[in-house]
Amino acid sequence: MFEIFIKTQFSAAHRLVDYPGDCARWHGHNWEVTVTLGAQELNALGLAVDFREVKQTVGSLMAELDHSDLNQHPAFAAINPSCEVVARHLYQALKPHYPGPDLRVLRVQVCETPNAGAVYFE
Repeated sequence: MFEIFIKTQFSAAHRLVDYPGDCARWHGHNWEVTVTLGAQELNALGLAVDFREVKQTVGSLMAELDHSDLNQHPAFAAINPSCEVVARHLYQALKPHYPGPDLRVLRVQVCETPNAGAVYFE
């Protein structure tokens, strides 16, 4: 099994409704995202997948979130856009692009600071 990953980022604002602290107020982050894919085999070029293709697919999701108010995004209408929820959203949005078994999404990590984040996987 090979694990392939790309790292990217987006900037967005959010607030955690009913949170008992500072995060209940509007604030922003430079969110760091790491997407890890798993591959069973390599192609004739010795690649599991072309990084450019993965970056393009993930990039379209980042464009949707970048410089936005996450609380206004339809995916987060009924739930606070926490790191955990954003990671799950990105995983679920990427899963149809890499359904397996040859290439699949293993996990998505989202960090709102360099020292705090969440990982979602199934």
